[in-house]
Amino acid sequence: MANVTVIGAQWGDEGKGKLVDWLSNRADVVVRFQGGHNAGHTLVVGNQTYKLSLLPSGVVQGKLSIIGNGVVVDPWHLVEEIAKLGGQGVNITPDLLVLADNACLILPLHRDLDQAREAAATNKIGTTGRGIGPAYEDKVGRRAIRVADLADRDALEAKIDRLLAHHAPLRRGLGLPEADPARLLADVEAIAPRILPYAQPAWRLLDEVVKSGKRVLFEGAQGALLDVDHGTYPFVTSSNTVAGQAAAGSGLGPKGPGYVLGIVKAYTTRVGEGPFPAELFDEDGRRLGERGHEFGTVTGRARRCGWFDAALVRQSVALNGIEGVALTKLDVLDGFSTLKICTGYRLGEREVDHLPAGLKEQAALTPVFEELEGWSESTQGARSWRDLPAAAVKYVRRVEELIGAPVVLLSTSPERDDTIMMRDPFQD
Repeated sequence: MANVTVIGAQWGDEGKGKLVDWLSNRADVVVRFQGGHNAGHTLVVGNQTYKLSLLPSGVVQGKLSIIGNGVVVDPWHLVEEIAKLGGQGVNITPDLLVLADNACLILPLHRDLDQAREAAATNKIGTTGRGIGPAYEDKVGRRAIRVADLADRDALEAKIDRLLAHHAPLRRGLGLPEADPARLLADVEAIAPRILPYAQPAWRLLDEVVKSGKRVLFEGAQGALLDVDHGTYPFVTSSNTVAGQAAAGSGLGPKGPGYVLGIVKAYTTRVGEGPFPAELFDEDGRRLGERGHEFGTVTGRARRCGWFDAALVRQSVALNGIEGVALTKLDVLDGFSTLKICTGYRLGEREVDHLPAGLKEQAALTPVFEELEGWSESTQGARSWRDLPAAAVKYVRRVEELIGAPVVLLSTSPERDDTIMMRDPFQD
């Protein structure tokens, strides 16, 4: 039996929520290891829809769920999300949810700074404005307030003073009012009793879990191409989203992540700014967006749409050590007479097989497309390989060839059970 790490292999929104929820049946523990509440997962279970942005998807299945130290946590949002799920019949207790006591907090001043900087910027990044970036900056700057600090008032006061010494000139420069240390302390002290019951050393619990032979499912947020190191910088998120972060962001160690499963949409989407070589601006792009309901779970923003970019996913397979792929939203391609796959790019007179790191080169890329026959039959709800049209099977096989990884799971609708499994990741 292997642990499994699930990561998005594109720019996010690949359908990780459904697949993590589905795989949770085979896992004992689900761990979220990076990001904040800027990432959204939608789970459809029967006629109930759950929208999560901070909680691990395993909570819906009643599996032990851990928010790891690599996550930055807005405690007010966490409390709201717990309450919202409670209203849907999911009772979240400290027996079900564990919050790493060394995770860093997102505070209201982080949100203020995030929104003010984005509003003042000429070249916008496309941040959600929820304070994730500034919170990670304070973490790296060694001035963050961590979950464990909420139990120590003296440490909390000293840390707030140090934090505001850094933020005060930033706020003045952006025209924001001075932060009130007494108000911030009161707000944090008020929320502390509501999240401290969930706090404990997550690394120690995970060590015990693995030694007892239980299986762990690591859940990534966003996508590998938004990684702060390996993504389309600077149009990226503020954390490492690649599979390697599962070890550092949970405290389990480099052998912990196990089998790496990349989630890949059957076409390509992106939210916000940044390069997108295979983007469509025509009727096909509009049709993909409408049929795929391509609007952000967190922001509600319309996603940019394009054909499947095999060059990007091939790069992601290499960066993450992806061993198998879960292909989602195949049914959105139903009815297209012709499909296209981006196999690489042209840069002036040269052909390139990857996305270059430089902004100038990225902007100058033109996609090289390969055409495939589409299909008129419906794939929606298919639960076995033999239910798929021959042209759809051919499309999937060509994707495998181009990205250099096998498709081990195939999702044909948002419903949990509309999933075809060719290989169980937990058995590898």
